[in-house]
Amino acid sequence: MQPLAGLSILVTRPAHQATHLVDRIKQVGGNPVLFPVLEIADTNDPYPLLSAIQRLDQFDLAIFVSPNAVDKAMRLILATRSIPPHLKIAVVGEGSANKLRQYGIHEIIVPSGRNDSEALLEQPVLQDVLNKRIVIFRGNDGRRLLGDTLIERGAQLEYIECYRRSKPKTDPTQLLKSWANNGLHAITITSSEGLHNLFDMIGEVGQQLLKKTPLFTAHERIAHIATELGLTDVHITAAGDEGLVKGLLEYFLSIKN
Repeated sequence: MQPLAGLSILVTRPAHQATHLVDRIKQVGGNPVLFPVLEIADTNDPYPLLSAIQRLDQFDLAIFVSPNAVDKAMRLILATRSIPPHLKIAVVGEGSANKLRQYGIHEIIVPSGRNDSEALLEQPVLQDVLNKRIVIFRGNDGRRLLGDTLIERGAQLEYIECYRRSKPKTDPTQLLKSWANNGLHAITITSSEGLHNLFDMIGEVGQQLLKKTPLFTAHERIAHIATELGLTDVHITAAGDEGLVKGLLEYFLSIKN
C-alpha cells in the first residue's frame, strides 16, 4: 500500500503553481485537494516595471522574491532586451532559481537549506552592498525585511511591483463539509499571507477544524504565525515540494507505526 493512501492533503498554492506538489502527493498515494488561497494578477501600473527594465544596466544586483516575480518580470525583460553581463541575480528560494533556469539564467545567488529573506541576507554578496544599486522585483506590499536591511547596509534600493496578490473569493462550503466529516487529514502552506487568507476564507467553523489538523510548512516564520493563530499541530519540513512531501510521509508513517 502506498504511504499516503486514503489521506486527503490540502494544497493551498495558486492553481498555476500547484501542479508539481499535486503530482507528488498523488505519486505517494495521497489525494490532493486544491484550494488556492492566493490569486496572482498583473500589476495595475506596469510603467515602473517597464522603466526598471529599460534601466537594468544601472543596477548592480537584481533580486526576485518569488517564482511569480521571475515569471512576470523575465517575460518582459527578455521580450525587450538582454540581461546586462555585469548584473548579479539573486533569489530568495530554490523555486525561484528553478524558474530563472527555465529562462536561461544559470548564475544565481540562492541560499541553501532555507527559502527566506533571512537566509538570502546571509549570503556574502549581500553583506557588502555599500553604494550598490539594487532592484527588488516583488508583488504588492511584500515583506520589507530584505529591502530595509540592504538599505541599512548602505545600498541604493528600488522596489518594483511586477504582480499583485489577492485573496480568492472561493466558496468553502464543500471543503468544510468534507473536513467536518474527517475528509481532510493535513494542510500544506507556503506563505504567511496565504495562511492568513485561509484563516479568513474558512470562517469560524473552519478555523476550529484548522486548529486541530496537522499543518506542514517549510518556513519557521509561517509555523510561528500558525501557532499564534491557535494551531496546535504544526510541522516544519525541509524546503520545497520535496521537503513538504517528505514531512508528510514521515508524519503519517510515524503515527501508523
